[in-house]
Amino acid sequence: MTAVLVSHPDCLAHSNGPGHPERPERLFGIFGELDKPEYSALVRHEAPLASIEQIARVHDRSYIEDILTSVPQKGFTDIGGETALAPGSGSAALRAAGALIHAVDLVMTGKSERVFCAVRPPGHHAGCSAASGFCIFNNIAIGAEHAFSAYNVKRIAILDIDVHHGNGTQEWAENRAGVLFCSSHQWPLWPGSGYTAERGPLGNIINLPLAPETGGSKFREAMETVALPSFEKFSPDLIMMSAGFDAHRDDPLASMNLDEDDYFWITAEICKLADKHCEGRVVSTLEGGYNVPALAASAGAHVRALMA
Repeated sequence: MTAVLVSHPDCLAHSNGPGHPERPERLFGIFGELDKPEYSALVRHEAPLASIEQIARVHDRSYIEDILTSVPQKGFTDIGGETALAPGSGSAALRAAGALIHAVDLVMTGKSERVFCAVRPPGHHAGCSAASGFCIFNNIAIGAEHAFSAYNVKRIAILDIDVHHGNGTQEWAENRAGVLFCSSHQWPLWPGSGYTAERGPLGNIINLPLAPETGGSKFREAMETVALPSFEKFSPDLIMMSAGFDAHRDDPLASMNLDEDDYFWITAEICKLADKHCEGRVVSTLEGGYNVPALAASAGAHVRALMA
C-alpha cells in the first residue's frame, strides 16, 4: 500500500515556551522513527500553506486575523487555552492546516489512499473562535471542509483517539451535515466534555468516555461495539483520524494504558472499513502524545498499519 507522510520544517518552528509539553521534540522523535529502513516505501510530501479562505470555512475570519497579527517578532504571545505563539507559529499553523488540505487532495484524486500528517500545532481542541489545549486552527475540520467544497464529498467519518476529548472538532461537527464524529477519551480529564449523552442536534456525535487505567482490551471493546459498527452503517466517502497517542501508558498527561499494538490495531480496522466503503481513503493527523519515545513508537505503528 502506498502511503504518504505530509509535514514541513516550519512545523518545528512553533513553540509554546520553555517547559511546555507540546514542543518541537515531538516531531523530531517521529521523524527519527520514520527514517528507519522499514518505512523506506513511505512517500514524503511538504505541506503547503493553507489560505485564509480555506481556514475560514471553519474559523471566524476575525479570529484568524487576530492569530496571524499576534505572532511576535521575538519571544512569546499567550493566546489563552495553554497555547502560545512564537515567531514561527504563524507559518507552522498555516502549514498544519495546509497539510490536511493537501492530504485530502491526494486521496480524493487517487494519488494515494492513505496519508499521515505529522504536523504541529495540533488542532482538535481549537474552536471556531478560540485557541485551546495547544491548538490554534482545527486542522482536521479544515481538511474535511475542503473535501466537501472541492470534491462534493457527501459523508465523512472522523475518529478521534486522542486521550483528551476532541471538543473543538465536536463544536464544528455537531452542526455539520454529512459528518459522523466519534471521540474516545479518558474521563474524567480536561477539557471536561465528551459525555456519552452529547449527541449534538443532528445526532451525529458519538462520545466514548473511558475510565482512567483503561487498557487495550476495553479500548478495543468500545471500538468494536460502538465506533466501528457506527462507521460501517454510515458508509463514509472518506475516513479521517485525529491520531493522538497520549492514551499510551507512558504518557505524562493522562493515565490510560494503551500501547503501540492498540494503535496499529485501530488503524488497521479503520483501513479495512475504508477499503470497503471509500476506496481505501484514510487521512490522519497528529494530535497529542507527550512522551517522545512512546509517541514515536506509536506513530510508527500507526504508519505501518497505513502502509500495510
